[in-house]
Amino acid sequence: MRKHPLLFGFVLLIGVGIVCMLVMHTFGLLNGVGIPLTAKEYVGVVDVEGIISDSRKIIKLCDDYEKDDDIRAVVLRINSPGGAVVPAQEIFDRIRDLAVTKPVVASMGTVAASGGYYIASAADLIVANPGTITGSIGVIVQFSHIHDLLEKIGLKTTVVKSGEYKDIGSPLREMEPRERIIFQDLVDDIYDQFVTAVSQSRSLPKDEVLKLADGRIFTGRQAQDVGLVDEIGSFDHAAARAAEIAGIVGVPQVFYPKKEKRGLLRYLIGEIRNEIEYEMGRTQTGISYRMK
Repeated sequence: MRKHPLLFGFVLLIGVGIVCMLVMHTFGLLNGVGIPLTAKEYVGVVDVEGIISDSRKIIKLCDDYEKDDDIRAVVLRINSPGGAVVPAQEIFDRIRDLAVTKPVVASMGTVAASGGYYIASAADLIVANPGTITGSIGVIVQFSHIHDLLEKIGLKTTVVKSGEYKDIGSPLREMEPRERIIFQDLVDDIYDQFVTAVSQSRSLPKDEVLKLADGRIFTGRQAQDVGLVDEIGSFDHAAARAAEIAGIVGVPQVFYPKKEKRGLLRYLIGEIRNEIEYEMGRTQTGISYRMK
């Protein structure tokens, strides 16, 4: 090694680094989300981006933040037009539970509508930019019918089913009036769940929410006027308010979790998968139902 001082120094540096990491790990100086356990206090960020089709990553991040004593408050940053019902409900429930132990402030970006607003309503405080598009409280089921096209090209289908409604919503035939009633009941029940969640979370009378829950959209400023948003401000304002509620003195240190690195192919596959899951409504019947 004496003949190669540079190599010796490089190996020594690596060795020291490994030892330091082992010591930090042994004494618990690093936590699950990669934040040094110092005396500093953080505001953790949870990003809800794009179409809501899966809840697992967001729930996992909330779990990590809840266990981490250095994360004193959470900002829920939302840029989403909504998505499938069940993932939005799962995220809503997890955010509401997290808000019991740590302050959660929702920060609305460009759009936080439908399921995006559903999630935001679970927070202790909702902050929107004046030009944010929000609202769109409602539920929609959509169908496409191709039986006329099939008839034109001379293609016929035969269906064998176990029950009268097993092929309900099939694009291969017209919908029967009694089937429409079933779907309307389905939509009405999910809609009632949505309205009830907003009413309870926002401490608004259900009748008042129903007046706003006809699918219309609002700007952030309009939403504040009708009680759907608490304050107007940027992400920085939301982070400052979260820190204030948590009792953090001074400018808060904001923590962003590490983002998964994906190549172009994995990104495209992921986007296609999300869109397919969104359109399918994550149901075995292939019926698309979403918050809108």
